[in-house]
Amino acid sequence: MKAWEHFKTITHHRHLVMKGCFAVGLYKQGLLYDLSKYSWTEFSVGAKYYQGFKSPNNAEREATGVSLAWLHHKGRNKHHLEYWIDYGIGEGEHGCMTGMEMPVKYVVEMYCDRVAACKTYQKDAYTNRSALEYYEKGKGKYMMHANTAKLLENMLTYLAEHGEAATNDYIRREILKNKK
Repeated sequence: MKAWEHFKTITHHRHLVMKGCFAVGLYKQGLLYDLSKYSWTEFSVGAKYYQGFKSPNNAEREATGVSLAWLHHKGRNKHHLEYWIDYGIGEGEHGCMTGMEMPVKYVVEMYCDRVAACKTYQKDAYTNRSALEYYEKGKGKYMMHANTAKLLENMLTYLAEHGEAATNDYIRREILKNKK
């Protein structure tokens, strides 16, 4: 039963991200979004630790000390900031792990992912401020390049202030148009 519930949750989330990606013109990314979640490495863990209100990767991490599903996932999905962590080469960061600047299309996909995750887990409690509030709770813990963080926060703030349709239009017109 947990496997079926997990399947429904990740598929619902995937469809919300696809819808978000399509709304801003990222059709290929929408179609390919998070397919690794259906791999045995990720799906089996998701089914085992499924709770329905948060990511099963946290439960795996609590139970075993590491989430192998998350390590698999983040290494295959470029919309995760963790994919872009590497050794820095700039002044003051040489030899230290740091967040690299993400290509804009992946930051936009990350925005779509965060909005969809809030909708999936918060259900009727979701508001246009939900994703921004969640981001702000963890903001100091992210190893994210300053430009990437600024762009993500800009989109989340725009969503909180103007709503989803206006934000999608803004992303298409102002963010993605300038990067194509």
